[in-house]
Amino acid sequence: MKTVLNVIWLVLCGLWMCLGYLLAGALLCLTIIGIPFGVAAFRIGIYALWPFGYAAVERPDAGAPSCVGNVLWLVLAGWWLALGHVLTGIALCVTIIGIPLGFANFKLIPVSLMPLGKEIVPTDRPFAAR
Repeated sequence: MKTVLNVIWLVLCGLWMCLGYLLAGALLCLTIIGIPFGVAAFRIGIYALWPFGYAAVERPDAGAPSCVGNVLWLVLAGWWLALGHVLTGIALCVTIIGIPLGFANFKLIPVSLMPLGKEIVPTDRPFAAR
């Protein structure tokens, strides 16, 4: 079932959201200070391409630097990417078939707002990061 949902997701909004993350990552990688943020954008972009079957979990070794980085991320790119998830989630929830995809978009909003300190793991191994 997750394969079918991933294919429908890819066609309706996954490709566009992934391109948004890749663009944000490329812009953030232009400076040396922005490279960690760009890497996070690329990681979340791949997650936004195929979200079904994966989950974002907190990394236990993430500390204060990831918190400071998340504040910077929120200002630089997180706000705009989260807005994209809100708009596509609302648009997908208009149809009955798109409701699970809209909920997946809403599930990605916290990750798009604060991606540092999180790890993407398969749902069959949610405690693999620990």
